Amino acid sequence: LTKEAWRLFSQSKEDNTVPLEDAYDLGPVNKPPIVMTDPIYTYLLHHTREPPILRKIREETADRRGFQMQTPPEQAALLTLLVELTGAVRAIEVGVFTGYSAVAIAAALPPSGCLVACEKDPNMMQVAQEYFEEAGLSDKVDCRVGDAKETLEALLADGGAGDYDFVYVDADKRGYIDYYNQCLQLVKSGGLIALDNVLWYGRVSDPENNDKQTVAIRDLNDMLMKDDRISLSILPIGDGIALCRKR
Repeated sequence: LTKEAWRLFSQSKEDNTVPLEDAYDLGPVNKPPIVMTDPIYTYLLHHTREPPILRKIREETADRRGFQMQTPPEQAALLTLLVELTGAVRAIEVGVFTGYSAVAIAAALPPSGCLVACEKDPNMMQVAQEYFEEAGLSDKVDCRVGDAKETLEALLADGGAGDYDFVYVDADKRGYIDYYNQCLQLVKSGGLIALDNVLWYGRVSDPENNDKQTVAIRDLNDMLMKDDRISLSILPIGDGIALCRKR
């Protein structure tokens, strides 16, 4: 909930004068979400399994420009679990950065598995490749440098439609709808697409915030809600992650 929504919820519990469900047309909110304070988040991290190579990538990325773009540990653990639960063999990642989430995904794939890693910045891909090598995952990762839309289109042109089990998208927000539509063709029925940053630092809930990236994420979320080709759940993990299972 936004701060204002939380204030209204608290007030409604105290005096029953401003029901949150009336203010936001949500229906009754019987159990409010947990507020992620620093102590609670610290506790969460203490109970999140993070392999040493991921801890190393996270620590070394902290000194880089754009460090805040990295997938957080609890979300990487979720990605690993999702790959295992889906039994994924072939996966795609759009937006590699320093390779933290790519390592989490590739490590969960079986020995015969393959992750197509799409990154537009060749310098970042070089950094990620060094970590892939250190993690013993180079044979599992197919590194593609360039515009991800072109890479995804090339996969489709090569007959890749319906060949992939799992996709993780964490790239430029204004391209999300295009990435989603391309990836929905690439995943098989029952395949899973995970889209990061769908709560976008809370900006999506602020009607006064209409910068291009925020509007792009709002448009994506609205589209996902109406797309009957998928089953959908948005989780408030990290910066919000949308899980889309192709029907």
